[in-house]
Amino acid sequence: MPDENKKDVLQNASLSTFLSCFSTLPDPRRRSKGHLLYPLEEILFLTIAACVSGANSWTAIESFGEEKLDWLRKFFPYKSGVPSHDTISDLFILLSPKAFGSCFMDWVNSIHQLTGGQLVAFDGKTVRGAASGGGKKSALHIVSAYASMQRICLGQLAVDEKSNEITAIPKLLDLLTLEGCIVTIDAIGCQKEIAEQIISKKADYVLMVKDNQPALKEQVLKVLERKEGLQSCQDTDFGHGRIETHRCEVTSCLNFLDGKEDWKGLRSIVRIFAERYNKKTGKSSTEERLYITSLADNPELLNTAIRSHWAIENNPHWNLDVVFREDGQLKREGNSAQNFNLISKIALAMIDAEKSIKDSKPNKRIRAACSDRFRELVLKV
Repeated sequence: MPDENKKDVLQNASLSTFLSCFSTLPDPRRRSKGHLLYPLEEILFLTIAACVSGANSWTAIESFGEEKLDWLRKFFPYKSGVPSHDTISDLFILLSPKAFGSCFMDWVNSIHQLTGGQLVAFDGKTVRGAASGGGKKSALHIVSAYASMQRICLGQLAVDEKSNEITAIPKLLDLLTLEGCIVTIDAIGCQKEIAEQIISKKADYVLMVKDNQPALKEQVLKVLERKEGLQSCQDTDFGHGRIETHRCEVTSCLNFLDGKEDWKGLRSIVRIFAERYNKKTGKSSTEERLYITSLADNPELLNTAIRSHWAIENNPHWNLDVVFREDGQLKREGNSAQNFNLISKIALAMIDAEKSIKDSKPNKRIRAACSDRFRELVLKV
């Protein structure tokens, strides 16, 4: 960035922090005579500003930049104007997702510090728009760690095409500082090695038990049927035309749980009875879910932790699909889909954090597109 523009940027702490966290990001483009027409920080700022303003494609980002060039020049020179959608796309095709993700985690850590007792949900999402029609390239699957109460993604890793979430979860755990946190993972993460790794991070776990661990599931049900030391709680939610009741049963009396010593830190087992009643149709459905945990037998805490796990489905995953139209965006080349998934999560976090106006996320994006002032509030510039 030219010296005459550094002062203006550094006067704003939020923009300065963002740029500082992404300053180590390697630029994968070839340089001509030592410089590029469109510096990396200019493209990053344009892309994120456009994304919070409703742009979901490279062409839309270019259009936003053309219409808002004078506004963009308040922060960066843009001496060569706005890059074309091909130039923007080419950058994100080549950009290392690992390096981009590392900078993202630095940025998240700079604006949000994990503290003891926070709930961190690990879950995967498939980006269907990354798949090719001919089947030459499969859909991209990304595992994310999500601070449920704070509503922010802490980090992510793509699952290798020849692997599954079991290999990605330990790698993502390695990247995060989780001391004192409660980590929740669905059944695919119910593995002895993962439980041990979470304990080694000085965190606690709540792991769903299903048919992928048949022996463990059988043992958990056997102990629960004894009802020894069983504690419980129940709560009811009303909304969206339905009534949901959750009953949580937990016991720490594990004397008859065979193989419990194989699960590092295991202290309690949990059963959730979930009943949903649809007021419109008059139909009811029930579901039973089983869990193992390193936490003590506190049914209220465990019920909250388990229900909060689904926040990753109801907030970032739903918003990426519905608000950001992720599955409908055909970003198939190189690293473009994975990198744009991260851009969308940055934009989602910024939109979520802007509380000056009580409005839906789609409407906030419309406001950001129309109002320079509101866009600046979202971007904190």
